[in-house]
Amino acid sequence: MLFQLFYRSYLVVHLEDMRANFLILGILILFCTSAKCQDSEEIKDLMEALENAPEDSIKVNGLIELSKLYVGSDLQSAIKYGTEARDLAEKIGFQKGLGYAYKAIGIGYFNQSNYPEALIQYEQSLKIFEGIPFKTGIANMLSNIGVVYSNLGDDTKAIEHHLTALKVSEEIKDSLRIATSLNNLGVVYKNNKSDRKKSLGYFLRAYTLFEQIGYEDGIGIASMNIGEIYKEEKNSESAIFFFDKSLDVYRGTIDAAFPLSMIGEVYADQNEFDEALRYQNKALEIATNLDAKFEMTQSLLKIGQTQDKKGSHRLAIASYKKAEKLANAISARLELKQAYEGLSKSYSNIGDFRTAYDFERLYSNIKDTLYNTANDKKVQQLQFNFDIEKKQAEIDLLTKDQALKDATIQRQKILNSAAAITGVLLFFVILGFYKRYRYIRKTNRIIKNERDRSKELLLNILPEETARELETSGFAKTRFYESVTVIFTDFKGFSSIAGKLSPQALVAELNDYFGKFDEIVGTFGLEKIKTIGDAYMCAGGIPVANDNHPIAAVNAALAMQEYMRKQNLDRESRGEQGWELRVGIHTGPIVAGVVGKKKYAYDIWGDTVNIASRMESSSEPGKVNISSSTYNLIKGNYDCTYRGKISAKNIGEIDMYFVEATIEKPKEELAPVSAPAIA
Repeated sequence: MLFQLFYRSYLVVHLEDMRANFLILGILILFCTSAKCQDSEEIKDLMEALENAPEDSIKVNGLIELSKLYVGSDLQSAIKYGTEARDLAEKIGFQKGLGYAYKAIGIGYFNQSNYPEALIQYEQSLKIFEGIPFKTGIANMLSNIGVVYSNLGDDTKAIEHHLTALKVSEEIKDSLRIATSLNNLGVVYKNNKSDRKKSLGYFLRAYTLFEQIGYEDGIGIASMNIGEIYKEEKNSESAIFFFDKSLDVYRGTIDAAFPLSMIGEVYADQNEFDEALRYQNKALEIATNLDAKFEMTQSLLKIGQTQDKKGSHRLAIASYKKAEKLANAISARLELKQAYEGLSKSYSNIGDFRTAYDFERLYSNIKDTLYNTANDKKVQQLQFNFDIEKKQAEIDLLTKDQALKDATIQRQKILNSAAAITGVLLFFVILGFYKRYRYIRKTNRIIKNERDRSKELLLNILPEETARELETSGFAKTRFYESVTVIFTDFKGFSSIAGKLSPQALVAELNDYFGKFDEIVGTFGLEKIKTIGDAYMCAGGIPVANDNHPIAAVNAALAMQEYMRKQNLDRESRGEQGWELRVGIHTGPIVAGVVGKKKYAYDIWGDTVNIASRMESSSEPGKVNISSSTYNLIKGNYDCTYRGKISAKNIGEIDMYFVEATIEKPKEELAPVSAPAIA
């Protein structure tokens, strides 16, 4: 079994004696416990928030998040909350949420090793995303489907889906999806020894992208694959180092089972069988507790191999038979092949050659079907067609890959030379490397923390796209947007309210309201621009242009008014004066950019901004006032009341509308849910 990976080209020396291993294992267990407690608190808080939440897109997203949180600990609950999200998304016509809900259900089934059901859910999610269309979701689902086929041993379909996912990801320049697709291709090619170099090339390219975007899961996944490659090259020190690095990322989750098993296998190769079985039984315990049959199968195979090497052939046979039963149940053909091979060898070792021959025959049959000549030709043709389309890009990437491979070869030569040094000198060299490694790791952690803090501060001030541009080039370009929806709000009679409250109380209440507005704006994918006194300004369609910003803006405005209505009911019940919110919306062209040299500020300019401000000042408390340009873009989704032509200061007469309510969609307009035929 392989995971996603990325690669770092520096020399690593990983050293530890038996006692150090026990210490590291103890620390991992403590971290796992801490992570589970943190997830439990997050789950508890989220469930309390969802208990009385209105049935809207926010609740759908919350249920999907709850499903994700349960994946590492309770797969049945993960499927349950994904199903609730699906049902609610269907009910309210939230298509993107419906696609992600199917994905969440599929992930739950996938981690149960129920691949046919996972494939059904992923295919349904893909169908939803293609209908919207939503290319990020399309690439995501193609990749997930490819992983299912890979685990089922159908390499041809796996590569076909991963190549398509890669093509879509490159079209939308999504670095995370590109890296995921590259890595998944490497995983499939790793199944065939003759394609090992090609597999490593994909892993290295994926690693580079994961590192650039700072994706922690990618770091853990990359470390796992690199560790496995080093293990196969008999470089045990580097293998254990990368397996440990993967454990740092995946502590407390089902993904920790595989690196634990692989560390055990490294120790088994060194004839430290008791230590090997300690790690591998821990992996089996994690997989069993989560009823993760695929990981249980993997762990049992590793335990069987170690027992066979130790000479405990009958114990090995018992482990292999358990693995064989699970592999048959979940149709894991690669694992079934390994079980047959192990059983053949173990029976031969105890002198039962007839039974050994029977399993050798089963092993040969399944080996031939897993990677036959027809599959080879089809896979090669798929790869050839893709390479023709990307010829120039592949040349550049292969040049980089070759440099990384050369560095790997050079590192191996250094390690081989060092192995020839006498015992005393080797001890001091190893000790020096180990101390240096600890120092570098500590320093890198400090640097990473400071860099993350700086990025977080910048993202609190500027949009993500603008912040990234400013960080990489030192400046951000001013951009023209043809269609942007701008929202203005303010509170009627704010001066009167301000005169009745202390400055501290006034600022505290205003902060509460604006804080909630920030949440609403984030939920609907809008960008907060600024606040001026009691006025709040945000916009949709920037900094990344999109087509749904008018609807998202109106949804956000209605959510703001609904929030204010509930707050005012609460205030009135306490005999306090309510805060009356006016909202105005207009859609049109704007110019956006960063102003200032010392204190950056992202701002927008143009007549659209001025008209939106006039829409707000011409609005009424509790209402959402929109211009005719916005109305023409959203009229099919909302009931609106025409107000006539109303004079706006310095603008002239403008057709204005009050948004009253969302138009209920007939059930037949919603996307049908059907189960398609069967990474």
